Amino acid sequence: MNSDFTLAIHSLTFLALQPDRMSTSDAISASACVHPVRIRKVLSLLKKHKFIKSKEGTGGGFLFAVELDEVNLWDIYKITSEGALQPKCPDSNERCIVGANMQRVLFSIFLGAEEHLGEYLKDYTLKEIIDLVNQEQ
Repeated sequence: MNSDFTLAIHSLTFLALQPDRMSTSDAISASACVHPVRIRKVLSLLKKHKFIKSKEGTGGGFLFAVELDEVNLWDIYKITSEGALQPKCPDSNERCIVGANMQRVLFSIFLGAEEHLGEYLKDYTLKEIIDLVNQEQ
């Protein structure tokens, strides 16, 4: 799984906790301790999928754009990391029974693992993430 997934959850949570205020990519990147360019890449993806809105220029920034209980972690995973669990197999000897079949076998196993992960992640909405963050205060 790549860090875009966690950065997307971090960004959405940050924005959702400030529903009436525009937040800049600099503010979000300071919260996540990553370079603003990394956050902008993730924010662009979230905007493309209509999780957030943006306004450019002075006083601009980003706003959370959906209902908290409408976004589950699987939705975020699909746009940031889908296929990340698939094994990266090097070219193999096709004349060997193992080499000829390993990629197909592992792909099938890891595809099943990703389906199980999806079912688990669907149980967590952004509202639940925010509730968990607020419990820690």
